[in-house]
Amino acid sequence: MNPDRETPWQGSLQWRLLAITLVGMALALVLAGVLLHRLFHEHVQRQFQAELEIQLEQLTARLEFDAQGQPVVDTARLSDPRWTKPLSGRYWQVTAYPHTADPAPSLRSRSLWDEVLHLPPDVVADGAVHRHALSGPGGQPVVAFERTVRAPGAEASRWTLVVAADASETEAATTRFARALVGSLAVLLAALGLAAVAQVWVGLSPLRALRKAVATLEHGQASRVLGQFPAEVQPLVDGFNRTLERQEQGLARARTQAGNLAHALKTPLAVLRHAADQAQTAATTPAQHTLAHQVHEQVDKAQQHIDWHLRRARSAACAGAPQRPVCALLPTLRGLQRVMEKVHSQRQLQITLDSDVADPQVAIEQEDLHELLGNLVDNACKWAHSRVHIHIDRAGDVTVDDDGPGVPADQRAQMLQRGERLDETTPGSGLGLAIVVELAELYDAQLQLAQSPWGGLSARLTGLTRNHGGC
Repeated sequence: MNPDRETPWQGSLQWRLLAITLVGMALALVLAGVLLHRLFHEHVQRQFQAELEIQLEQLTARLEFDAQGQPVVDTARLSDPRWTKPLSGRYWQVTAYPHTADPAPSLRSRSLWDEVLHLPPDVVADGAVHRHALSGPGGQPVVAFERTVRAPGAEASRWTLVVAADASETEAATTRFARALVGSLAVLLAALGLAAVAQVWVGLSPLRALRKAVATLEHGQASRVLGQFPAEVQPLVDGFNRTLERQEQGLARARTQAGNLAHALKTPLAVLRHAADQAQTAATTPAQHTLAHQVHEQVDKAQQHIDWHLRRARSAACAGAPQRPVCALLPTLRGLQRVMEKVHSQRQLQITLDSDVADPQVAIEQEDLHELLGNLVDNACKWAHSRVHIHIDRAGDVTVDDDGPGVPADQRAQMLQRGERLDETTPGSGLGLAIVVELAELYDAQLQLAQSPWGGLSARLTGLTRNHGGC
């Protein structure tokens, strides 16, 4: 795994916002769920204890003593029917105080059946209420409330009143609430997640529009980033458009200055060439003739350099322009095919052309396209023995194959080095390929050399038609 490779959420603002929003909502809902569960559990416990306290008060109110000081409870006046149902989960009993290890209740609810609630041996003041967690009938976990009362007129006679309830009821209620809460929060999280997705999608729609506008600019279909954007993005767009405008103005000044320089040098060069011609004609000695010839040769080279740099400056300006003209690829190649057939008619070269694309378009100056393809086809025709084949594949890449002597693999990389010049190319490398390399780089295209199926050189120009379909 590449450690430098970005994951989708790291490389996308949309994924980052969604991830942060969903994680934040999930954490908030989890905390809310824990808090609600705790509050509900405490509420149920309070209600449960309040009910037991009411039942203890009711038992205390129904407790009477006979003439011998023994407790008596009118069970008919106790309102909860669960007192009479065996093992119903509601229990009461009255025992003598203090407790013994195996107390025998004087009175108890029918729900206890033959069971006894065993209380811990603590000291309970008269009227005070103690709470205990006990093991009830059948091993039920119960919560018991205990109170001691004193029989009237009998100082030594004290009695303990106990009411108890099954504690599992509260746990069951809490569990049911927790399940319902989890389901509800899950549905709420899903709804909030959909709302977050919609919010991010709508909120980032101006950025998608900006991306389309920049793509239109990159493809040469516009000279500026067009459209109205939010206040947070519009200053960036305006600044970018101003930068493009300054760049166009700088390119225009550079082209003007280059043209002025070329015109300024044409006259002195023409004078020098004319003087060299006259000197060569009037030369009376071999040394004079050689000197005049050298001057004429250097003037021609200077003119070639000027023409080359002017073409390069024009091509660089056109390639860097936001909006480029659109050229059809097939008509240009067909025209080159006809020209090369006439130029090399004496050699009877077979030049064929086919295309997998009906009408490929390229965003490039017509003159630059003609120079790019012309150098490739001309180089193939010069070195071919009998045939040259030009092919346009579905990706819009142009491949020119010949059956000539080819180029050794160790020399191909040298031919494609940046800055390789026509007059510095070694024999057998093919004329004009240095020009193709430099022009291709200006338009973000690439020239690849390989061995053709016929043994000669295969020159493939890629990247020109990635904006297939034109502007």
